[in-house]
Amino acid sequence: MNIAKMMKQAQQMQSGMLAKQEELAAMDFEASVGGGKVTVVANGGGDVKSITIDPAVVDPDDVEFLQELVLKGVQEAITKGKEATAAEMKKLTGGLGIPGM
Repeated sequence: MNIAKMMKQAQQMQSGMLAKQEELAAMDFEASVGGGKVTVVANGGGDVKSITIDPAVVDPDDVEFLQELVLKGVQEAITKGKEATAAEMKKLTGGLGIPGM
C-alpha cells in the first residue's frame, strides 16, 4: 500500500468536496406551501433569500396560519438544500461517512 498515493487521493477528494460545497452553497432551493400561497427561496448554505406571500392568505384575524405557512416554507427550503448537499457529498466520498464533511 502506497501511503503517498493515498494521501494525494485524499487531498484530491478534499479539494473536490470543498468545490462542491461552495457550488451547492451558491445554489437556490425553493419550497412552496399552502398550495403555493407562500414561497421561500434559500441557498444551500441555509440562508433565506426571499419569501413571497400571496395577499389572499393575509388575514388579520388569522395571523397564526400565515406564521405557520412561513415557518414551514423556510424549514422545507433549508431541508432541500441540506438534502442536496448530503447527496452530493455521499457521491464524492462513496458513502465513506467522513466526519465533518
